[in-house]
Amino acid sequence: MQLRERFVRTLTGQDVDRVPFIKVFGGDNAIVPRWEQEQPGVGTHIDRWLRFEGPYRGWQQPGVNMELSSVEPPRVLEDSPERILERRGDGALVMRQKHADYAHQTLEWPVKDRSDWERIKERYLRADDPTRFPADWEQRVERFRQRDYPLQLTHCGVYGFARNLMGDQALAYAFYDDPALVHDIMNSYGDLAMAIWERMLARVDFDLIECWEDMAFTSGALVSPATYREFMAPQYRRLRTFADAHDIRIILVDSDGYIEALTPLMLEAGVTALYPFEVQSGNDVGHMLDLYPGLGAIGGLDKRVMARDEAAIDAEMERARALIRKGRFIPGPDHFVLSDVSYASYRYFMERLREVVMSTQPGA
Repeated sequence: MQLRERFVRTLTGQDVDRVPFIKVFGGDNAIVPRWEQEQPGVGTHIDRWLRFEGPYRGWQQPGVNMELSSVEPPRVLEDSPERILERRGDGALVMRQKHADYAHQTLEWPVKDRSDWERIKERYLRADDPTRFPADWEQRVERFRQRDYPLQLTHCGVYGFARNLMGDQALAYAFYDDPALVHDIMNSYGDLAMAIWERMLARVDFDLIECWEDMAFTSGALVSPATYREFMAPQYRRLRTFADAHDIRIILVDSDGYIEALTPLMLEAGVTALYPFEVQSGNDVGHMLDLYPGLGAIGGLDKRVMARDEAAIDAEMERARALIRKGRFIPGPDHFVLSDVSYASYRYFMERLREVVMSTQPGA
């Protein structure tokens, strides 16, 4: 059984010989910078050294631009030893710290009113912009047709796309003060995504739709159930209809934070799987799998144990084994590791996880 089949069958509750061993967060898509000093060559060879299955997170993105396109290059306003401040072409003012784990902060958002949105929609939201597809698209198509790994259609999020234009606070007000604007943003992006996907599906088949949302924080969701059902749920039902028409069984949502209250709302609107179930935010993925038997889950393992000791990692591996046995679960770190984790500790975590994956019967 290939990785592609294991991935889909695991998350949809079908029998598998074992679950995939994938990085989810880490590996060659995000290593801690100091690891290169600890283990020269790690940035190039880590996936082969640790025997991860599949590219990118274990499933692959096709490399087609699903965000704003043909945006003018940013202008650097400040470049100091501590930070870079730049004005992006869409109007956002962004600050990046040079020495921090989470270093990106938007100080001004591109959409402050309807005129900003109309400008962006007209200039940067064209589905037929030829720059959306990479120059080597034809070569990628041939590789994708021969693949043994899952491939996603990328969605920048129903809530996620709107919040990246307006920011969480302004969007929260707009749900009440200008709901027509929010609906227009969400509908327009949905139209864009499906128009681009149709072109892609004419050449390649896909295994999942992944939506980036980050619709929660440590203490819970950023929207009420009523707001979700009014604004987000109709878009997810559109996605479910589209997925069914193209025989795509998985709609996967990426949301950080405490997502227990969001989970039933997502499921009722057609989502089938969620990740990463951050432990430090209070998520208990085992409880969620018990509560919602149709839920697929990825991640769920506490990344913080890597900064402790091997005993803490071993204990987390026993939890991983129990979670795999519940079914519909693919284990992995619940987010990117921080700079307090050594390469040796990350390697131990992943080597132990591989042992667990290879020796545990899923759904038993």
